[in-house]
Amino acid sequence: MHILLLGSGGREHALAWKIAASPLVTKLWCAPGNAGIAREAECVALDVADHAAVIAFCKQNKVELVVVGPETPLAAGIVDDLTAAGIKAFGPNKIPAQLESSKGFTKALCTEFGIPTGAYKRFTNADEARAYVQSQGAPIVVKADGLAAGKGVVVAKSVREAEDAIAMMFEGAFGEAGAEVVIEEFLAGREISFFALCDGVTAIPLASAQDHKRVFDHDVGPNTGGMGAYSPTPLVTPAVHDAIMAKIILPTVAGMKQRGTPFRGVLYAGIMLTTQGPKLFEFNVRFGDPECQVLMLRMMSDIVPAFLAACDGQLKNFDLRWYPESALTVVMAAKGYPGDYQKGTRIEGLDDAAKVDTVEIFHAGTVAKDGAILANGGRVLNVCALGADVTEAQARAYQAVDLIRWPEGFCRRDIGWQAVEAEKAKG
Repeated sequence: MHILLLGSGGREHALAWKIAASPLVTKLWCAPGNAGIAREAECVALDVADHAAVIAFCKQNKVELVVVGPETPLAAGIVDDLTAAGIKAFGPNKIPAQLESSKGFTKALCTEFGIPTGAYKRFTNADEARAYVQSQGAPIVVKADGLAAGKGVVVAKSVREAEDAIAMMFEGAFGEAGAEVVIEEFLAGREISFFALCDGVTAIPLASAQDHKRVFDHDVGPNTGGMGAYSPTPLVTPAVHDAIMAKIILPTVAGMKQRGTPFRGVLYAGIMLTTQGPKLFEFNVRFGDPECQVLMLRMMSDIVPAFLAACDGQLKNFDLRWYPESALTVVMAAKGYPGDYQKGTRIEGLDDAAKVDTVEIFHAGTVAKDGAILANGGRVLNVCALGADVTEAQARAYQAVDLIRWPEGFCRRDIGWQAVEAEKAKG
């Protein structure tokens, strides 16, 4: 098969690595890709926002499947345009992609189909939003309605902090994404990531995962796109897994089908495990980053037939198999991230780090120049490892991190801490 993967981050490198391992693949391209992806696929300088150019490339190169990595092209309707041109594409159409691109869309769906989530209100007026916050008190959550690259959410610990967030969003900090604001109840509990592969009718769960959103150790500092992840998480017991499928995933898939806008692709639910049971705090409509990296390491099955089954409505007879080992990934980021950071700094020691047992290094924001690997983003590398348990996977990942020479980079040193503590307690 000829396959085109769209995207340039760590998630796409993990997907490229997994797709390239399939015996079904004869040619794999990635647009635009990065220095790490170039080892798995031929990188092409296509603008993924130019749908006509993507379609022309697919026709010219007889591409049989397009896998869309990031959310922005999904929200822009690239799957609709590819499908209309007779090209099979993995990912949701534009309307179901609103599960991620509009917080209000998701909240309305939850209300309509009885999906457990926090209480909320939508606002297009800053004064009304402020009045609501004053009546509700804090802690409270303020979200830009649209896509804001993982940064449009403020968990406000005080009314003043919530008011500042409202002002920032309505003053255009997130552009169009902040034209409408959703204010919702703060959900107390433990946060997990839950993924399901969907074909419009059927949903099959993927392995559980947990990411670490805060930039610094001990979960302090601003939220980021994710500083690390591990799989499986001990928080997802069989009972919790079944409750999430029954109360959140399956009603969402059934509701979207009932509306006439079936959801196909990966449904990524951000779940808070509260004292009242699992509650949804957000949907994403693609693999998480960095959760995708640990899921790809643990997936035993060939991913290409899974993508085809999701596109073709054939998941009802499909089964995914997983390695029993734990996987963990540490994100190495440029100093200053998620604020201002320097690009173009040199990274050395990657080959030595990759020799550590079970380690895979996925590139998230790199570029190759004159034989050197340079940092080209905020989150730059994903150092991943497998282990018999999370403790072993963590030790291997940090052993590899310590072999990478990049003075301008940093990482958290406590990825997987909850699972490591649980494993130590078990003895």
